[in-house]
Amino acid sequence: MNLQFGLYQQQSLKLTMTQELKQAIELLQYSSQELVSFLEEKAIENPLIQLEHTNVKYIDLHSDGSKKRKSYKNERDYKQWIDQISQSSINLQDYLFMQLSLKTLTNSEKAVLSYLIYNLDSNGYLTVPIEEVAKKNDVELVVVNRCLDILHGLEPVGVGARNLQECLLLQVNQKKDCPTLVNTILTQYFLEFADRKWKPLSKQLGVEINEIQWAADYIKTLNPRPGAAYHSEKAQYIVPDLIVTLENDTIELDLFQKHLPNVQFQKDYYKMMSSYKDQQVKHFLKEKTQDYQWIMRSLQQRKETLLKVGMAIIQKQYDFFLKGPEYLKPLTMKEISEEINVHESTVSRSVREKFIQTPFGTYELRYFFSTSIMKSNSIDEVDQASAQQVKMRISHLIEHENKLKPLSDQGIADDLKNEGIIISRRTVAKYRDQLNIPSSSKRKRFA
Repeated sequence: MNLQFGLYQQQSLKLTMTQELKQAIELLQYSSQELVSFLEEKAIENPLIQLEHTNVKYIDLHSDGSKKRKSYKNERDYKQWIDQISQSSINLQDYLFMQLSLKTLTNSEKAVLSYLIYNLDSNGYLTVPIEEVAKKNDVELVVVNRCLDILHGLEPVGVGARNLQECLLLQVNQKKDCPTLVNTILTQYFLEFADRKWKPLSKQLGVEINEIQWAADYIKTLNPRPGAAYHSEKAQYIVPDLIVTLENDTIELDLFQKHLPNVQFQKDYYKMMSSYKDQQVKHFLKEKTQDYQWIMRSLQQRKETLLKVGMAIIQKQYDFFLKGPEYLKPLTMKEISEEINVHESTVSRSVREKFIQTPFGTYELRYFFSTSIMKSNSIDEVDQASAQQVKMRISHLIEHENKLKPLSDQGIADDLKNEGIIISRRTVAKYRDQLNIPSSSKRKRFA
């Protein structure tokens, strides 16, 4: 074994990632918003790049403003235009302060109530202990409790509660038609009721179990989140990257890019700077020109790859786009990569945070990749079903079950087996949890 130091020549092959390749990979995995941000940053860095936003219309100040506006074609167009007008809304704090302005309060009460209101969460619950409120405002605990009672008397009913039990009791106490059993359950047996230990609870209370069920139905009419109605967020709209249209059983795929800016080359700036004989200026122009060309090639490659992946998904999930989500088939990224002759990681980057608009709604591209489950159609024939199909069947079985005798996970597995879908009880429980469906004991009704 030679352990001597020295200079040696060795020939080897290795794959190096160029800057252009790295940039192409980054652009492929960018979502639409990330791509717009990237292009805007590049336009700031590179004076040869100019972005033109197609969704922004410029007003010609020299045009004749006396032209008549286009009339609405029909009432439907008018309503759509009205929908674009923003509505004024009031938040929970403002609504509570507006009610307090009608009451006669001392300065200390105003200070404590303000502190309480500003420490409500989005659901209207108080997030700080009353001892801390008293300490922060340098008042007695009696004053805090009095202010809390004032807060509990405001609308929406239940605001200022410190837990769910108190929130429900505040609402029940203001209802004149509230059954006595409901008040008793919420006051003394809330944990047993919440854990659905209804049989021992009915014995303790000396009532039939169906009366517990009626009390539960009444409690469900109460609002567990009284402040949520005043906490609204603007809807986040999804802009699809691909659009599928269906005409006469013919599927067409289009790349939607109207929301992306057009990348233009600044010819005037290039001509002006080319007139300079400074070598640093020439080097700068060459570098920025290459940068522009790399971006254009990367964008073009991104378009082509997205269309290839989209077309491959349509071919594999043809029944889905014709008939609906219940016909979704099992599919892996490896199958798509082999179909379009690219690496599996390229497919993974292509579907990252990309959306496709279909006749049945807008879906994330990752939605179409689902694991397979054995499905036996006969003794000799074995087929495969996707996990999404199985979840839909589980949801359908539970939706149409007898609520007095709900299906257990094993019962669902047996029913699916009769349909030819081979699945274990543990897998049923996993899919049920993913669907946010409670267990059979919590779905059971007694009346």
